[in-house]
Amino acid sequence: MTQAPSPIGVFVTSVTPLQQNCTTVWCTATNKAAVIDPGGSVDQIMGEIARRGLTLDQIWITHGHLDHAAGAAEMQEKSGAPIVGPHPEDQVWIADLPEHGQRWGIPDARTFVPTRWLDDGDTLTLGETTWEVAHCPGHTPGHVIFFNRAARFAQVGDVLFKGSVGRTDFPRSDHEALIRSVVTKLWPLGDDVTFVPGHGPISTFGEERRSNPFVSDAAVAAGPLARAAVGPA
Repeated sequence: MTQAPSPIGVFVTSVTPLQQNCTTVWCTATNKAAVIDPGGSVDQIMGEIARRGLTLDQIWITHGHLDHAAGAAEMQEKSGAPIVGPHPEDQVWIADLPEHGQRWGIPDARTFVPTRWLDDGDTLTLGETTWEVAHCPGHTPGHVIFFNRAARFAQVGDVLFKGSVGRTDFPRSDHEALIRSVVTKLWPLGDDVTFVPGHGPISTFGEERRSNPFVSDAAVAAGPLARAAVGPA
């Protein structure tokens, strides 16, 4: 039996000194693309989009940290694409982007006002594809993830990594909320879902449920997870 072609395409660009996985997704029927978390390397990403014959249609933001959002204003200025997300609870992080950029050696970081804020249960349309939004607080209070049900694919930012979870030592981070977000928002989407994290290798929800020391089924069953997260960003 021939497998149906995927309704989406994906490529990942490592950006900023923190090696953030800026993820470009597109509708294969229309070639309309969305860039998720353009923390930097805006010209490189836009050049690759053009080389592939795609049209930049939207800019999606999982959360307001520097390595995920510092290039959003520049990309919007150069493309005219709307900035969508994150949840309004991350306004404080977005407002501080220039200050954080100076501190971390990304002097071009600029603040922005999203064209559209997102909330749990929202949906986005990209060409002929539909993407579901889940609000997953913990790493930051306004973190969201993007899920394409037809392709069994998610971009989860810094909520979950291969073998780890997002850091929760930032202001307004909450480790228990992060674990709850993973267990109640991500796991129900299905073990077969492939995800791109904000940093590091791609994995599947099923693999993390088996082996992740923070959110595996065994770890969750053992009781409250009081250990501090050790994610890369």
